[in-house]
Amino acid sequence: MQNGFENQILVEPVARLIEEFSRLPGIGPKTASRLTFYLLRAADEQARALADALAGLKENVRLCSRCFNITVSDPCAICASETRDQRTICVVEEPLDVLAIERTAIYRGLYHVLHGRIAPLEGMNREDIRFDELLDRVRTEPVEEIILATNPNLEGQATAFHLQRALAPLGVRITQLARGLPTGGDLEWADPSTLGSALEGRREL
Repeated sequence: MQNGFENQILVEPVARLIEEFSRLPGIGPKTASRLTFYLLRAADEQARALADALAGLKENVRLCSRCFNITVSDPCAICASETRDQRTICVVEEPLDVLAIERTAIYRGLYHVLHGRIAPLEGMNREDIRFDELLDRVRTEPVEEIILATNPNLEGQATAFHLQRALAPLGVRITQLARGLPTGGDLEWADPSTLGSALEGRREL
């Protein structure tokens, strides 16, 4: 009777949570099941804290209207800082790349987050990322240098090429991270020393 009661009460919520965990990148059905059953065994406070954190994420986090990085205030802390170099913009694909570069403690300029890369086979084109918003910034802000810090893979290189071609007529200096980064890798996995060397050794395009 106990098992039948538990099945009647728990199966649908458990199955639903497993399904939602499975939708997350890098989470397969087995991992989703382990996470779900861990939460079932965990203290109520831990499960509620997770739920509150997820609700707060969606309710309070937004995109900066200037650089499109994630923030809880607009503009974000980096854009609003008077100590950052307003003449330099580092262009990255995702917010995680901003975190990776900030860990180096070398770069002191601004950012522009594309939220993707040009990858036609994946249905991602220029209009699907914050491409034209970057051009608007260069036209309206006192920008002297654009650092193209897209990932060193095929899609990242294609995105950098299209950006270079669109930015060249605007008369801004365009540089790219040095090849201290492994080809085919992602910025978020690079160690601070390698990423710092790539920033310092960036080259003109």
